[in-house]
Amino acid sequence: MTTPIWDPQQYLRHADHRTRPFHDLLARIPEPPAVPAPRIADLGCGAGNVTALLADRWPGARITGYDNSPQMLERAQAHATPLMDFAEADATTWTPQEPFDVIVSNALLQWVPGHADRFPAWLDALTPGGTFALQVPGNFDQPTHVLMRELADSPRWRSRLGGILRHGDAVLTPAAYLDRLTAPGITADVWETTYLHLLQGEDAALDWVKGTGLRPVLTALADDPQARDAFLAEYRDALRTAYPKGPHGTVFPFRRIFAVAHKSRRENR
Repeated sequence: MTTPIWDPQQYLRHADHRTRPFHDLLARIPEPPAVPAPRIADLGCGAGNVTALLADRWPGARITGYDNSPQMLERAQAHATPLMDFAEADATTWTPQEPFDVIVSNALLQWVPGHADRFPAWLDALTPGGTFALQVPGNFDQPTHVLMRELADSPRWRSRLGGILRHGDAVLTPAAYLDRLTAPGITADVWETTYLHLLQGEDAALDWVKGTGLRPVLTALADDPQARDAFLAEYRDALRTAYPKGPHGTVFPFRRIFAVAHKSRRENR
């Protein structure tokens, strides 16, 4: 899979819709043990806009947002405060070097193959009473991804794009997340929600995916604008059929998977 180059401005074009699942996740995180000054990690902080929501909920928290995209980290610095900083880290190898009261990962882990194997290290880093919370998209079987993969693997594009995109196994099933997060001293709550976003503008579905799932394609074709535009034209036409624009906008269903794992305040004996 191609490591994507991110465009914070494009990603934030649908910030209101993209942020809604984080609000729903944040509402299910219990008060951390170190309130009013918990230690919090935002793994995959992106542009820092959701990291700032953690500070809104816990104004006294010491928060670090981690990401491996220089473009996103540069944008995130606008949210930095004396209590909130940002650092480069790769979730495939990140191991906490200190205890955390809350570790949050919002719309990141679908980019991290084998991410559930990292759960034990992250859960071990929680203080007693701490929480690990995640949200990932569960829409890899939807037209945005299916059509993208089919086009990338077509004879015209296979030599340049074959195999660079994620498949359905990029995330686990809700039941599998429940299984991987439940352990002695750890209780997990897992659920899913399908949002019906009403997007505005021309080719709204394409505009959305250009900020996220299409990034590997845009990165792979960045040195060939003519090929990039040709791919986008083919993909746009397919999306127009799958997501027709209606009188009030484009209805864009989006399934999300959530999990909140809470460590007991007492050590198991």
